[in-house]
Amino acid sequence: MASGSDSRISRARRLAGLIAAMVLAAGGCGTRTAGTGTPSVAVPEAPPAAGEQAAKAGPATKAAEASFAGSASCVDCHQRFHELWATSRHGLAMQPYTAEFARKELTAQAQPVVIGGKPYRAEIGHGKGVVREGDGPGAKDLPIAHVLGGKNAYYFLTPMDRGRLQVLPVAYDVNKRSWYDTAASGVRHFPDRTDAALHWTDRMFTFNTTCFNCHVSQLATNYDLGTDTYRTTWAEAGISCESCHGPAAEHVRVMTHEKPAGRTSKDLKIIRTKEFSPSQMNDMCATCHAKMVPLSTSFAPGDAFFDHYDLVTLENPDYYPDGRDLGENYTYTSWLSSPCAKAGKLDCNHCHTGSGRPRFSMAESDKSCLPCHQKLVDDPAPHGHHAKGSEGNRCVSCHMPTTRFAAMGRTDHSMRPPTPATTLAFKSPNACNLCHKDRDAAWADKVVREWYSRDYQAPVLASARLLDDARHDRWGGLPAMLAAAVDPAADSVWKASMLSALHGAPGDPSARAGTFLKALDDPSPLVRSRAASGLTNLLSQETATALLKASRDPSRLVRIRAAQSLAAVPDGAIADRSDRAAREAAVGEFLASMGARPDDWASHANVGNFEMERGAFDRAAREFEVAARIEPRAVGPLVNASLAYSNLQQPDRAEAALRRALEAEPGNASALFNLGLLQAETGRPADAEKSLRAAIGRDPHLAAAAYNLGVLAASRDKAEAVRWCRKALDIEPTSTKYAHALAFYQQDAGDLPAAAKTLGDWLSSHPADADAIAALGSLHERRGDRAAAARLYREASANPAIPAEVRSSMAAELRRLQP
Repeated sequence: MASGSDSRISRARRLAGLIAAMVLAAGGCGTRTAGTGTPSVAVPEAPPAAGEQAAKAGPATKAAEASFAGSASCVDCHQRFHELWATSRHGLAMQPYTAEFARKELTAQAQPVVIGGKPYRAEIGHGKGVVREGDGPGAKDLPIAHVLGGKNAYYFLTPMDRGRLQVLPVAYDVNKRSWYDTAASGVRHFPDRTDAALHWTDRMFTFNTTCFNCHVSQLATNYDLGTDTYRTTWAEAGISCESCHGPAAEHVRVMTHEKPAGRTSKDLKIIRTKEFSPSQMNDMCATCHAKMVPLSTSFAPGDAFFDHYDLVTLENPDYYPDGRDLGENYTYTSWLSSPCAKAGKLDCNHCHTGSGRPRFSMAESDKSCLPCHQKLVDDPAPHGHHAKGSEGNRCVSCHMPTTRFAAMGRTDHSMRPPTPATTLAFKSPNACNLCHKDRDAAWADKVVREWYSRDYQAPVLASARLLDDARHDRWGGLPAMLAAAVDPAADSVWKASMLSALHGAPGDPSARAGTFLKALDDPSPLVRSRAASGLTNLLSQETATALLKASRDPSRLVRIRAAQSLAAVPDGAIADRSDRAAREAAVGEFLASMGARPDDWASHANVGNFEMERGAFDRAAREFEVAARIEPRAVGPLVNASLAYSNLQQPDRAEAALRRALEAEPGNASALFNLGLLQAETGRPADAEKSLRAAIGRDPHLAAAAYNLGVLAASRDKAEAVRWCRKALDIEPTSTKYAHALAFYQQDAGDLPAAAKTLGDWLSSHPADADAIAALGSLHERRGDRAAAARLYREASANPAIPAEVRSSMAAELRRLQP
């Protein structure tokens, strides 16, 4: 019995996969990790003092100075546009704090905001501009240097040590005209878990990295990993003209010193977004209006979004399973799910001006739906069932309702109709009850079913249930999940979400591999990238060939994910020279994307994972240690560092890394599990059992811990070994290893009928498992039931699903029994 007879502790690798490091894009300050990007401005010779970032603003190299002219250069020829931009929320995405600003925009803070027992109060009166931390003689004044936002809320930045600009602990709600706790407002109210606020000094509230490049123009973080210091520069506060139109210095020169008469737009040395396709326009806006994982900071207007970013999708708990917003999600993910956007003709500028203002608002908002929905706009009551001219009769009221998070208003850009049935199932918001607050979702569900004969909610509800099950490791519907993930009619965002959720699914690996292989041919680069990632632990000749093809994909995101999944394939195993070159180029793109932001702990962790797969354990350990130094609370890099040290035959360092992980997060199941395996390998079975029991106590679904507890128990208590292996198989009923192990230990305990039943049950659903056939045949013979053994061998020798050499072996066994 191949697997069960191995009495060694299973050193199952608990290596974390891709760590998606998200950025805080335009909209507000929530709890987000930093992204990855490439600095484009040279590092000054010495770090500026903490308050000097703005003073240092502006291009820092001759190349930058030759390219960017600044928004002031646009005034002479484009005065009206300049005025509209300068007063817009794009132009004022960040601005210096001044007494005049405070007088016009803010009101005094009536009561201190208490955070961690310490009061914080904004002092904004004449000659002031600080947030006072504490009270009495020990109070500390934190100067307000810059202001972010303003549509819904204002956030404030203060200079701190090592060049950091930190979001201050109190923010200002523009609509309520009141002050509130910045970090606490970002707490997610998950239906099935508890979230907690970070401290305001956490690096997730550090402007230099978390706010990325969406509040200033031509940002360069200029981070020094060795000293953990920023020398951040930017060209202009706010989103400048050149952010969307590209460097303008040559345009200014041409238009100022050469005769422009007769020139075409392509001769004007400037990017004209009017000539963009809808996808180019949408991709440009998405760079700030998306929750994404940056791969570079080299995006230029006109580029493809997925050449520079990955996207956070619905498997993330910041979304309800039906795709409605739960946390701070901005726009692009839901926008890609919109039927209007998927038609390929609608772009952001249809509804918004270049400065971000709505083209049509309030009573005129329905004009945004023209010309496609002219009939419904002209006669809306039969469709919307609300009186013409009423608030409920506006298109956006039902299709783009506004919800709020962290004092931010967010409109649902999926543009789907209300689905109160998903509110009943998942507590997600629906437009009906956002207006009719005195009614419940059951009432709304009944009404829409009476109004519309077609059950338009059913497909949404079915998809949401599949995704919710996958998010909660409920795999009873796995075949339906696999099929839906490659359904040509399904939404690309949902397919990408499901593919991500399926990465860790149990069951037949070939079924998952088949799904991911099929998804590699999807039209969407987002879907193809998730398919490439899903093949990481499913390498075979077929999947490796497909991934090598994906390393030539037109989308950089897909090429990068293919390179990661091919990490374990040695160069010598790739026969074709062009395949090796394509893989090498994709690896270069992956490493460039991860190395672009040295202040991003997740980038270092991902490089560590990649090096682990390549067998470069020393480099992997170094990257994991850097990740842990940048983010000491991150347990994954420390657990993975322990695996690297184990492979380097350094058990002391491996255990030290795990102890540090457990200090960061006491009771972490992965750290306890790996500690138990390490203790068993180093001859401490009692300690190993204690750690493994603690691991499965924290994570009852940890089948590998149950299995290893069975292995440990086998030498002293065969019945206990059986119980643990039974538990492992109950947790993962499709695991070949656990089925074989259970039968082995049942046989070892002398319970031959139970072992025969285990193997028989297994073969009823896995009839081609040659090892199980051999084991069951041997067991029948031990029990003296040669007839049962002969029947088994006869059926196996005639089973075309079994490899020919195995059938031949079974036929030989049959002949042996029947001379």
